Amino acid sequence: MPAERRTHLVRVGRVGRPHGVDGAFVVEGASEDPRRFDPGAELIVAGERATVVASRRIGGRRLAIRLDHEVERGAELMIPREELAELPPDSYYVADLVGMRVFDERGALVGVVTNVLPGPANDALELDTGLLLPLVEDCIRDVDLAGRRVLLNPGFTD
Repeated sequence: MPAERRTHLVRVGRVGRPHGVDGAFVVEGASEDPRRFDPGAELIVAGERATVVASRRIGGRRLAIRLDHEVERGAELMIPREELAELPPDSYYVADLVGMRVFDERGALVGVVTNVLPGPANDALELDTGLLLPLVEDCIRDVDLAGRRVLLNPGFTD
């Protein structure tokens, strides 16, 4: 793994609205790994380490946490990339897609992935050109992690 990838930070959530009067807040876009927000877990917020001191489920699946110090609403909750669990072959983390070049079926550059947007049915790749592409097999033919490129099936760039 290249050095710049080893020190890369990955977003695992964002500071949402306050919850209660003890300094807790709702975690927006929380990681699916529940251990990320267990008491004692460390996060990086605005470039500083923060420790989770309390965590609870609210309204079903949503999560509220309290950190050892105040953080600004909207701040991203990050962890170092190397703290993510190893994945099986031919698997990747959504965060790995950001920065990848996207090519159509003819090999023409369509754009570069700037964000992966969560959706109710599937995630969507947001490109620097403004194009949104559904992250589904009908659209995505191949994700080449080593080559840092995504290949599309026909019909998604016309």
